[in-house]
Amino acid sequence: MAHQRIRKFNTAYMYPEKGMDNDLCMAVKAGNRVFLRGQTGFDLDGNMTGVGDPAAQAEMAMQCVQTLLEESGAKLEHICKTTIYITDRSYREEVYEVIGRWLKGVHVCSTGLIVQGLALPEMVMEIDVEAIIPED
Repeated sequence: MAHQRIRKFNTAYMYPEKGMDNDLCMAVKAGNRVFLRGQTGFDLDGNMTGVGDPAAQAEMAMQCVQTLLEESGAKLEHICKTTIYITDRSYREEVYEVIGRWLKGVHVCSTGLIVQGLALPEMVMEIDVEAIIPED
């Protein structure tokens, strides 16, 4: 089975001022595995929310995670691995509280990183998600 690419886009649309021209997508379903593009404070239409508000960005990111998983035939409880990036250590509690609420009872493997910056300065958090849809 070929990989299913969900919500294809080009970086020229997402980052017009950067002069990039990369073909990407928001999710890839490969068999029963689902890989999501890192989700931030951007909604799925490319509108930024929560500038300066890590919790609001995390909330938007998780709304997008849920939507993308559903479009891929998966659910939040199918998430196996997350990697969470924040640009300031002080954002950790706010961001993790939001993500923890969305993933209560899921018990994912998670890695958290503090990074110097993300793709755009207004981004203060990003979550990378991998899910596996059960065989049965």
